Amino acid sequence: MGKSMINEQYKKMLEGKSVIRQLSEFAAERGREIGYENVFDYSLGNPSVPVPEKLTEVMIELLKTKNSMELHGYSPSLGIASVKDKIADSLNRRFGMDYTGNHIFPTTGAAGAVAHAVRCVTSPGDEVLTFAPYFPEYNLYVNMTGAQLKVVPADTENFQINLEKLEEMLTEKVAALLINTPNNPSGAVYSSETLKELSDLLNKKQKEYGHDIFLISDEPYREIVFDKVEAPYVSKFYDNTLSCYSFSKSLSLPGERIGYVATNPRCRDAELISAICGQISRGIGHNCPPSIIQLAVAEVLDQTSDMSVYETNMNLLYGELTSLGFDCVKPGGTFYIFPKALEEDATVFCQKALKYDLVLVPSDSFGVPGYFRMAYCIDTEKVERSLLALRRFVKENY
Repeated sequence: MGKSMINEQYKKMLEGKSVIRQLSEFAAERGREIGYENVFDYSLGNPSVPVPEKLTEVMIELLKTKNSMELHGYSPSLGIASVKDKIADSLNRRFGMDYTGNHIFPTTGAAGAVAHAVRCVTSPGDEVLTFAPYFPEYNLYVNMTGAQLKVVPADTENFQINLEKLEEMLTEKVAALLINTPNNPSGAVYSSETLKELSDLLNKKQKEYGHDIFLISDEPYREIVFDKVEAPYVSKFYDNTLSCYSFSKSLSLPGERIGYVATNPRCRDAELISAICGQISRGIGHNCPPSIIQLAVAEVLDQTSDMSVYETNMNLLYGELTSLGFDCVKPGGTFYIFPKALEEDATVFCQKALKYDLVLVPSDSFGVPGYFRMAYCIDTEKVERSLLALRRFVKENY
């Protein structure tokens, strides 16, 4: 037998299976034994509320009235022009921007958007900075382009940005920053003050180094923000911003894989970026999301699913966790909460919780040891029942 020619890098990745996926598989397996309704599965951020009724109506209407070619044929490689115009118009209306359709590049969800944005503004060997806690898949989104992801340590006081550490790490090699607000896993929403300080620092460093530093803003949770919390639009603060969005969370349709990159019109080479994204697509085999879902979301851009259940669940969990003695920053949005574990090793803590059918995600892969994430996009009735298990778990172990 000769030498195996399978790519070693990908083969190695099989060993490093996502902790979140493993826990989700455990929950499904346990559910087959005791009934899934008795497994308090807080592992996976899969939106639990139905799509808006209007979206269903739009899909039916499209299927009835449009010709097959228009719905199921290839969309242009840079996306459907009328859809891009409507997205630009909606963003301009809601956030006071001045996008045109040419600044919008439709993608397969926010993952596809970030994959394009990183390739667009980095070259192999460049550094990209992100902030702990962060979504673990960023490692793959960045490192597999030949650029290198570096993680700025967390500001655990309120999960805003650790500006002091950022300034230390913001060397000449940094081509881009990748931020996520509202944040997975902490639920924190970056304030206007945070974004202003970040923008001032980046502008200063661009001048000092004599090259652009791009801000890639991953914002699939932009619409999931709680009472009295303001979620500022990142692109308003810094010219060289690429906004990466997904309709997965706001419209509860993650399986449809639809999002976009929106290039700030004031950014350097703004007119070129969508066209470059089209060329990147050729290289990574992305080639446009489905036509029908582009046309459908374009009709419901200012709508969201009824997401009030997430705030209800957050308040229930935050109240219970703090009363049990957990140290916890109150989320301003998303459907995640990120408390400090009751012992140093979060993995051991989460293993113990499994005996109570509580499926919690340890924080090591998010770049902050000693915490755990709960994705509370589940029915409120189930959250309420899980509180009993949580109390028992804490009482019997801590």
